[in-house]
Amino acid sequence: MTKNELKEQPKEINKSESDQKPDSAGVTKLLAESKAEFGKIVWPTRQQLISESASVLLMIVAVATFVYLIDALFKAIALQVFQ
Repeated sequence: MTKNELKEQPKEINKSESDQKPDSAGVTKLLAESKAEFGKIVWPTRQQLISESASVLLMIVAVATFVYLIDALFKAIALQVFQ
Protein backbone atom coordinates (compact mmCIF):
# COMPACT_ATOMS: atom_id res chain seq x y z
CA MET A 1 0.00 0.00 0.00
CA THR A 2 1.11 3.49 -0.72
CA LYS A 3 0.83 6.44 1.62
CA ASN A 4 -2.22 7.74 -0.22
CA GLU A 5 -4.02 4.42 0.07
CA LEU A 6 -3.31 4.34 3.79
CA LYS A 7 -4.72 7.84 4.22
CA GLU A 8 -7.89 6.97 2.31
CA GLN A 9 -8.76 3.95 4.45
CA PRO A 10 -11.40 4.69 7.07
CA LYS A 11 -10.13 4.42 10.61
CA GLU A 12 -11.91 2.00 12.90
CA ILE A 13 -13.07 3.49 16.15
CA ASN A 14 -12.74 1.06 19.04
CA LYS A 15 -14.31 1.65 22.40
CA SER A 16 -11.80 1.52 25.17
CA GLU A 17 -12.10 -1.33 27.63
CA SER A 18 -13.18 1.04 30.39
CA ASP A 19 -16.18 2.19 28.32
CA GLN A 20 -17.49 -1.34 27.83
CA LYS A 21 -19.55 -2.97 30.57
CA PRO A 22 -18.31 -6.38 31.66
CA ASP A 23 -20.72 -9.14 30.73
CA SER A 24 -21.87 -11.59 33.38
CA ALA A 25 -20.19 -14.50 31.59
CA GLY A 26 -16.82 -12.79 31.97
CA VAL A 27 -17.37 -12.20 35.68
CA THR A 28 -18.52 -15.79 36.16
CA LYS A 29 -15.45 -17.06 34.31
CA LEU A 30 -13.19 -14.87 36.45
CA LEU A 31 -14.71 -16.19 39.67
CA ALA A 32 -14.46 -19.80 38.49
CA GLU A 33 -10.81 -19.37 37.51
CA SER A 34 -10.05 -17.63 40.80
CA LYS A 35 -11.61 -20.51 42.75
CA ALA A 36 -9.55 -23.00 40.74
CA GLU A 37 -6.34 -21.06 41.44
CA PHE A 38 -7.10 -20.90 45.16
CA GLY A 39 -7.39 -24.68 45.09
CA LYS A 40 -3.80 -24.92 43.81
CA ILE A 41 -2.33 -22.97 46.72
CA VAL A 42 -0.10 -24.98 49.05
CA TRP A 43 -0.64 -23.46 52.47
CA PRO A 44 2.14 -23.71 55.08
CA THR A 45 1.69 -25.96 58.09
CA ARG A 46 1.11 -24.40 61.49
CA GLN A 47 4.70 -25.22 62.49
CA GLN A 48 6.12 -23.60 59.32
CA LEU A 49 4.01 -20.51 59.88
CA ILE A 50 5.16 -20.11 63.49
CA SER A 51 8.80 -20.80 62.61
CA GLU A 52 8.95 -18.39 59.67
CA SER A 53 7.04 -15.67 61.54
CA ALA A 54 9.49 -15.96 64.44
CA SER A 55 12.41 -15.68 61.99
CA VAL A 56 10.94 -12.53 60.46
CA LEU A 57 10.32 -10.94 63.86
CA LEU A 58 13.85 -11.83 65.00
CA MET A 59 15.34 -10.21 61.88
CA ILE A 60 13.23 -7.09 62.41
CA VAL A 61 14.50 -6.78 65.99
CA ALA A 62 18.10 -7.39 64.88
CA VAL A 63 17.98 -4.79 62.09
CA ALA A 64 16.23 -2.24 64.33
CA THR A 65 18.90 -2.74 67.01
CA PHE A 66 21.67 -2.37 64.43
CA VAL A 67 20.15 0.85 63.06
CA TYR A 68 19.74 2.20 66.61
CA LEU A 69 23.38 1.47 67.45
CA ILE A 70 24.65 3.08 64.24
CA ASP A 71 22.44 6.11 64.93
CA ALA A 72 23.80 6.37 68.49
CA LEU A 73 27.36 6.14 67.15
CA PHE A 74 26.78 8.92 64.61
CA LYS A 75 25.08 11.02 67.29
CA ALA A 76 28.10 10.65 69.58
CA ILE A 77 30.47 11.54 66.75
CA ALA A 78 28.36 14.56 65.76
CA LEU A 79 28.29 15.82 69.35
CA GLN A 80 32.09 15.56 69.55
CA VAL A 81 32.60 17.33 66.23
CA PHE A 82 30.09 20.16 66.66
CA GLN A 83 30.68 21.08 70.32
